[in-house]
Amino acid sequence: MDARLTPDGLSAELARYSSHALAMDQSPRTVSGRESSLRSFILWCQERAIAEPVDVTRPVLERYRRYLFHFRQNNGKPLSVNSQRNRLTHIKMFFRYLAREGRILHNPAAEFDLPKTHRRLPKAILTVQEVEAVCAQCLLHGDWGIRDRAMIETFYATGIRRQELGVLDVYDVDLEQGTLMVRQGKGKKDRLLPIGERACWWIEKYTTEVRPALVTGEELALFLDDRGRRFSPHQLSDKVKTYLAEAGITKPGACHLFRHTMATLMLENGADIRFIQAMLGHADISTTTIYTQVSIRALKEVYSRTHPAKHAPRSQAQPAAEPMPTAEDLLEALEREAVEEAGV
Repeated sequence: MDARLTPDGLSAELARYSSHALAMDQSPRTVSGRESSLRSFILWCQERAIAEPVDVTRPVLERYRRYLFHFRQNNGKPLSVNSQRNRLTHIKMFFRYLAREGRILHNPAAEFDLPKTHRRLPKAILTVQEVEAVCAQCLLHGDWGIRDRAMIETFYATGIRRQELGVLDVYDVDLEQGTLMVRQGKGKKDRLLPIGERACWWIEKYTTEVRPALVTGEELALFLDDRGRRFSPHQLSDKVKTYLAEAGITKPGACHLFRHTMATLMLENGADIRFIQAMLGHADISTTTIYTQVSIRALKEVYSRTHPAKHAPRSQAQPAAEPMPTAEDLLEALEREAVEEAGV
């Protein structure tokens, strides 16, 4: 009998693990992604005659780590450090589950170290002028453009994710109170957000003038595509990319570009980072503090206005008793301060 098909084989244990995760009300999308990652690991194991969890040892995991490091995708590029870390994290979670359920006596991944990742800045953000240019393009597309303008205004006003916008229903927006309820956000956490008057105006214009013609049956989705159905995340990305291109903007990204822009502009205009954390729906403020680094533009402006060395001629400048902190030093201090104030 093929060891891969035995009740204790890796594939059978993966099926139990996924079933358990779904029973614990984890997102089907999350479970599917984790399962895909683990299937790749199991296939790698089976090619080396490793068919059962007890056959997986610490040296085996070290070999797989090296395999991921040297792996090349179809385009010839290696996996990013984040991708490698995610795959190895899934393996640690899998074996932790097996040990907790008594399926194995020893967890080979218990002391297995993950690759270190560096917190990356958002690739790009939009200026206010660029946001206005994108919004203006919508007006060239008739009624559908009114709908698209309402969606882009919602992204810009609230910073919600494309998945979160796609699942909005008509009753999730209170135009009179100026609030938007994000239901089943990342981590299945609901949050109530403020939404600006301008976005409310466009949503009301869309819901009264355009949406009635798109509705088919009893569809409750707030934003409907050309066929009267709820938008998929990929549809939203494609649509936003189209408007960015029409506006002559070549910065990478689509829907998430407006999320980064919202957070950065709020920070630069004086918003407390804890409020930005609430807007973005970050469970950990350390995820939000990355935006303190993006505000270098505002930091430079303040520096230009307030630091005497910025304007003094070189011949008159006096050497400092201690080296002046660099912009990177100041940004790190800002990040530490934000974390300390939040009590993290």
